[in-house]
Amino acid sequence: MFLKNLNPLRRIRELTEELARTRRERDQARNVAESLRKESERLQDEKQRLEEENKRLRKELEAAQRAARRQAAPFSRGGPKSQPKRPGRKSGAAHGPHRQRPIPNHVDEEIHVSAPEQCPACGAALTVERVESQYQEEIVRRTWVRRFHVPVCRCSQCDHRVQGRHPLQTSDALGAAAVQIGPEAVTLGVLMNKSMGLPHADAAAILQQGFGLTMSRSGICRAIQRVARKAEATWHALREAARRSMVAHMDETGWKVEAQLHWLWTVVTEEVTFCEILPGRGFAEATAILGAEYAGWLVHDGWKVYYKFLRAAHQSCVAHLIRRCRDMSEVATPVAARFPLTVKQLLEEGLALRDRYLSQEISLHGLWTATGRLEAKLDRLLARSYQDPANRRLAKHLCHERPYLFTFLYCPGLDATNNLAERVMRLLVVIRKNWGGNRTANGAQAQSILTSVLCTARQQDKDAFELLVDLLRSPEPKLLDLLPVAEDGVMLEASAVDSMAGRVEAFSAGNLSSLPAVLPPPENPCLFSSA
Repeated sequence: MFLKNLNPLRRIRELTEELARTRRERDQARNVAESLRKESERLQDEKQRLEEENKRLRKELEAAQRAARRQAAPFSRGGPKSQPKRPGRKSGAAHGPHRQRPIPNHVDEEIHVSAPEQCPACGAALTVERVESQYQEEIVRRTWVRRFHVPVCRCSQCDHRVQGRHPLQTSDALGAAAVQIGPEAVTLGVLMNKSMGLPHADAAAILQQGFGLTMSRSGICRAIQRVARKAEATWHALREAARRSMVAHMDETGWKVEAQLHWLWTVVTEEVTFCEILPGRGFAEATAILGAEYAGWLVHDGWKVYYKFLRAAHQSCVAHLIRRCRDMSEVATPVAARFPLTVKQLLEEGLALRDRYLSQEISLHGLWTATGRLEAKLDRLLARSYQDPANRRLAKHLCHERPYLFTFLYCPGLDATNNLAERVMRLLVVIRKNWGGNRTANGAQAQSILTSVLCTARQQDKDAFELLVDLLRSPEPKLLDLLPVAEDGVMLEASAVDSMAGRVEAFSAGNLSSLPAVLPPPENPCLFSSA
């Protein structure tokens, strides 16, 4: 046995096999080490990429935070474009029609220009060939002072004191209050403050530098509040008109009153705009404006409070959802971005479908058929489950908004977005940036009244200046000519509201037979629930 173990050939064979096994193990170890090295390099590269991505995202976050706090450049979009368009009008045929100021319809002053005595080039005498006209429209920097000689009388029978009043007067005050600011100057101060967003001090400075009229900040403020008190009756009438409207766009934004957070609510209808500053953002504040029994079509941004108007038919703003989907797709991974991009495409298809119907490219039956297909696609999307948290939140929101997304396709002519109220909010946000809000509750009340009157006048293309001047000169309280009227010349009464409520209830129940002729009932109407 010992001699067998000493067999050299066998020993060589064993050592050879062991050497081969060792080499195989070495090669395997080298392969594992190489794979580990490659994995380490990959992880190192991934770590470096994530660090760079983290730095980039931090820089973008800091830039976004700075931009949110920067009030001087609210429309800044970052760096300049590599090939920006040339500013100004285009040349050639693309310029469009050339415009010039029209000749004034009246002339207040005639000035005859004397001809030169001699030729500036050679000194010879000149002969007049013709006389051309040049017009100059200028403002007069002057304060016009009126003195009214007011007769103060006494009744010989009842001893009652009576005094006269001229149509240009705005007040019967005498004595210590005998020196007053005229209605046009006060109206100009109102427009500068409430329509153009200038603070009281800037409005007073313009009156001083432009017209030589001295007014203090407090004087401007008190004059504005007097105008608001005179327009308060019109303001209440505008609220009643908004409650009677068939379609209402509603929105709200933050507003500071006495350094405390309040909310400025806005309701925009086809003819009027109503604004009110209230301490909260709940249903109680919404009903204080529209009333809990509002039964029209309500267009809004999807804030849950609006859905508590149980008798109203709702249209959730499509533009808000499109913008949300676009923003989500820009920061999500390619896989996670598919869902918001698909939702965005469906909503844009709904808008394109509306445009095709309004341009008479498809019939009403075709409109409703295509709408049903869009809703089926959206339902299939919402039936899936999503891993990304942002997608799950969007899907949950869309499940709630699903009955209110395509109301505008079942009611052609109804706005798909809340842009009507957003445009009013844009002006108010600019004013808020200038001074942040109102210092007192009285100032907030004046802000609500005058904003409603001015926005309604602009909406109806009426001269707000003339309206306010006429209001200030009126000796008795009066309603401004801003209230909507029916075809017979009277204001809409409760019967019209009841008729409107009946049509909305029929629409909410899926029975469209009672709607106007432009909306005949579809064969398979989609059921909309206002609850």
